[in-house]
Amino acid sequence: MGDDTKTKEEREQARMMEVYRKLGTPGKPHEALSEMTGSWHTVTQHFMTPGRPPVESEGTCEQTMLLGGRYLQQEFHGDMMGAPFSGIGITGFDNQSQKYVSTWIDSMSTRIFYFEGTADADSRIITQECRSEDPIKGPMTWRSVTRVVDRDTHTFEMYGTDKSGREEKMMAIRYTRK
Repeated sequence: MGDDTKTKEEREQARMMEVYRKLGTPGKPHEALSEMTGSWHTVTQHFMTPGRPPVESEGTCEQTMLLGGRYLQQEFHGDMMGAPFSGIGITGFDNQSQKYVSTWIDSMSTRIFYFEGTADADSRIITQECRSEDPIKGPMTWRSVTRVVDRDTHTFEMYGTDKSGREEKMMAIRYTRK
């Protein structure tokens, strides 16, 4: 009887490992993320005051795939409002939830921002949201839109909605392959 139980346990373990293996295998969404790997020149627009032209700055970005093609890591360097600025982002596609997930950390805060969202059918436009407490505006919802324009260009836009319920464009970045 002990051998029958062990065999049943072994079969259950094998079944569980197969589920984890399938969920951990990169697929088409991960391949789409990999199109953004490389060295990039960036032009960032900061929309500081509604109705006024944005403040522009230039920067660089290195993007690499991690852990066997499962995650895209971004290392960004530039400036924000005249001060040096650096940030690191990780973006992946969660096979279980069928959502794109991202984290972002940078040199202007001590927070880790967590974004989650979906993409269009061919993963060329990824839209995500993050909810967090802004130290000035209070509870905020941020919406990001990443568009893969072509092999050598992609864009990122960030919108913010505060307690008033009005969404405002906060930032836009154009990435051009070096």
